Formats: sequence, C-alpha cells, structure tokens
Amino acid sequence: MKRECGGNVRNRWHGRLLVTCFCWVIFGLLTAGCRTEAPDTVEEQIRPVRYTVVTAQNGTVSRAFPGVARAGVASRLSFRVPGTVVGLTVNVGDRVKEGQEIARIDAVDYELKVEQAEAALVQAQAQERNAAANYRRVRGLYENRNASRNDLDAARAAAESSLAAVNATEKQLALARRQLAYTRLTAPADCMVADVPVEVNEHVMPGSPVVLVHCGSAIEVGVTVPGALIRKIKQGGTAVVAFDAISGRSFTGSVTEVGVSTTGMQTTFPVTVRLTEAERLIRPGMAAEVTFKLMGDTGSQGVFIPPVAVVEDRSGRFVYVVIPAPDGLGKTLRRPVTIGAIGAAGIQVLSGLSAGDRVVIAGVSRIHDNQVVRLLPDRGEDS
Repeated sequence: MKRECGGNVRNRWHGRLLVTCFCWVIFGLLTAGCRTEAPDTVEEQIRPVRYTVVTAQNGTVSRAFPGVARAGVASRLSFRVPGTVVGLTVNVGDRVKEGQEIARIDAVDYELKVEQAEAALVQAQAQERNAAANYRRVRGLYENRNASRNDLDAARAAAESSLAAVNATEKQLALARRQLAYTRLTAPADCMVADVPVEVNEHVMPGSPVVLVHCGSAIEVGVTVPGALIRKIKQGGTAVVAFDAISGRSFTGSVTEVGVSTTGMQTTFPVTVRLTEAERLIRPGMAAEVTFKLMGDTGSQGVFIPPVAVVEDRSGRFVYVVIPAPDGLGKTLRRPVTIGAIGAAGIQVLSGLSAGDRVVIAGVSRIHDNQVVRLLPDRGEDS
C-alpha cells in the first residue's frame, strides 16, 4: 500500500514538471515571435552638406565673410524743439514721400510765442515811426537854428535805436515761426519707415530719435575682415554678395569703405560693399555672404581649402570628399591629408587632395565615412 501511494505521488510530480516545461516553451516562442516583429534597422537620415571644388593656386583666391545688409541712407529723424508728441502718422513698414508729415508735437506754446513776437514787432514799429518823426521835426528846427546840436544828436540816436529794435523784433518773430514749424516732423525724401521708438503723449527732447527711416534704393553690406587680409582689399574693388533668404542668386557689389582701425576689442576691420543693382527683395538686416577675389600669397603652391573642412582626431587630420551620385546625392569618403601653411587662400594641402575633388565645407560635424548625403554646392560655384 505504501509503495502504491509513493508511485502516485511521483506520477503527479512528473506531470506537474511536464506542464511547467511546456508553459516555458510556449512563453519562449511567443517572446521570440514578438522580437522578430520589431524592425532590425532604422533608416538613416540623409543630411545636406555644402562642398567646394578644390582648385590649384593660380594667383587669386576667393574668401567669403559673413555680413549684414543695411540701407545706403539710414536716418534717425528727431524734433529740433522739445515737446509732447500728439500725433504719429506712420507705422513700421510704411513708405513716405518727401515732405510728408511723420509726427507732430504740441504746438500751443510755440503758437503763443509767435503771437507774442508779432505784438512786440507792432510795438517796435510804432516806436520806430514815432522816433523817426521826432528826428525829422528836430532836424527842421536845427536847420532853422531853433534846436541845439545835442537835441539833433539825441533825436537821431533815438530813431536809430528804434529801427534796430524793429530789426531785432523781426528776427525774434522769424525764430518763433521757425520753432513753430519744427513742431512738425516731415520726411526728408522718399523713404521707408524702419522703426518708431516713441509713442503718443510721450515727451521728447531735441535730438531724441522719433522715427528711423531708410531712404533711397541703395543697399550696402557691412562685413569684418581679419587683419591678415585687410591689406588685400582695396577701395573700388568688386565683390560677390549672396543672401540666405534669396537662394540661387548672387549680386555684384563695389567696395566703398575700408576701415583703418579695428572694431572694438577684436582684430577685424570693417569693410562696406555697396550693391551695384539693388532690388526690393533685399532688405536691411538680411544675412549675407560676401566673397572677395584676393591675390594669393607669393610663392604658395598646391591646393587650398577652407580651414573648416579639416577635421582632426586620434588618427590625424582628414577631410570628407564627396562622390556625386544621381538625384543630387553623394557618398562621403574620409581622406587623410597633410596640411601646410595657412594663407589668404585657406589651408594649404600638401598631400591627400587633387584639383577637382569635392570637399565638404559645411555640415562636417554631422557626417561620417561612407554616408549618403544631399549635396549643396558652394555659393562661389553657383555664381
């Protein structure tokens, strides 16, 4: 009896073990099935990169610098007399004609000054007429020997003083009228309103900017050039200007100003380029890239690339060369390079590159070897 009971216990134990193993097998199959449904790979994002075509040194090199467009004539209009602003007739972006009223201050006090000067002039003119008549009377008496020389001199002096008082009062009246006219602020030419820093009922002082206007159609671009290259830029030279907001187009400009001192604490010099043909698409404040043709360094040979194209890691310096593919795509290729001196043309490459290679100059930090990228040519190549 005891053996039979022991056998039953063992049978039940073996049955439970088989059921447990079967459950674990089913669970493993389900888990494996879920894993196989997950995607094995993630599609890599095609990043855009800008490249430049390597060329050999031939006497001139192109160097590009960032800049900002600005109006050829920018004026901060202000009142010439103090007062409280009672009218603003323009808003930012409005176009105004020459002579059009832009703002107005309270003119009551200035109108009273004009009336006061007019009354003073009337009084001075009356006194001058009286003094002149008295002088004529005394002169007649003097000629008939009925008045002394002193009486004649006193009458003449009174007449001249009265006439001088009339002239002075006329000047005061003219000044009062001019000050009254200064209570109206008008456009000096056909302009566009760029900023209105004041509000109605605000008190302004003479010289305080009321409206900033950009007049005329001329557009300038201001850039800063390193001291090592400023001697290569001459007034009257040409430059090519491109704007990020206007893709696919470039504009020709002329160098109008070359700074003779650095800007602030930096070691760069200001340069102004005026566009030969400006369009309304170009607005002050737009970011620009100005490319100058500079004379290369004497005795420099080989190929040159922008410094931003060179990357360095533990294995040394290298660049990314792109191999063009259809549909504007390309594949990157890491290529070790040996660099030389740094000059006006950029970094000299002694080995690793040849003329005609396409080297990545923008987006270098976001790519790796053997990566598919979208190609954006250098702006200098577009022009």
